[in-house]
Amino acid sequence: MSGHSKWSTIKRKKGALDAKRSKMFSKVIKEITVAVKEGGNDESSNPRLRVAIANAKGVNMPKDNVQRAINKASDKDSASFTEVNYEGYAPNGIGIFVECTTDNLQRTVSNVRSYFNKYGGSLGKNGCLSFVFERKGVFIFPQNELDIEELELELIDAGAEDIEVEEGTVTVTTAMEDFGTMIKKLEELNIEPESAKLERIPMNTETLDVESAQKVLRLIDVIEDDDDVQNVYHNLEMTEELMAALEE
Repeated sequence: MSGHSKWSTIKRKKGALDAKRSKMFSKVIKEITVAVKEGGNDESSNPRLRVAIANAKGVNMPKDNVQRAINKASDKDSASFTEVNYEGYAPNGIGIFVECTTDNLQRTVSNVRSYFNKYGGSLGKNGCLSFVFERKGVFIFPQNELDIEELELELIDAGAEDIEVEEGTVTVTTAMEDFGTMIKKLEELNIEPESAKLERIPMNTETLDVESAQKVLRLIDVIEDDDDVQNVYHNLEMTEELMAALEE
């Protein structure tokens, strides 16, 4: 299994175990709001909105909720959100990249900085982790009756760098510039992804002993619980020993 695919699979499993439905819905609603404000409420002409709606389906958000979010975002007087990123280090030099969508920048940066400080980390300058992560398109969809061998050629032609099948789920990784091409290919193949996102994949991971790693994960959990936070990425190696400790 490649590093990229292993990373996205781990994130998916952890997300499935840890995510609260209301938090997941809140994230998707923000995705929809930003997409509508940016490109309008017609999904046929707004690729970002199509992706947001696909992600809403992936977390089983009811259609009524999705339409309500689109209608609310279409109101010119509705709240606007700003997308902002923060980069920092957890104890032992583990890089943490935080993506936020907020209506109050001062609150968000204050909260994020306090989390790093409280758990022995430090908030860095934007760009300090540019050498740690690279952006990749990550698509997740059920295998169902799909013939993976036949599908592989189509997906590779659309820019797939890695295709991983595990427990009936297909994870496809692409370069960032091939994200849109892959979305179109999946639409052509009538494949509806459970998730389609640009993620930040660590180019190299760092291994810590279990106790030190758990301290890093406590910081990550606290950051992820913040309502303004959409995604958190890190370069901690999720070893089998660490995974086993998390399941205890």
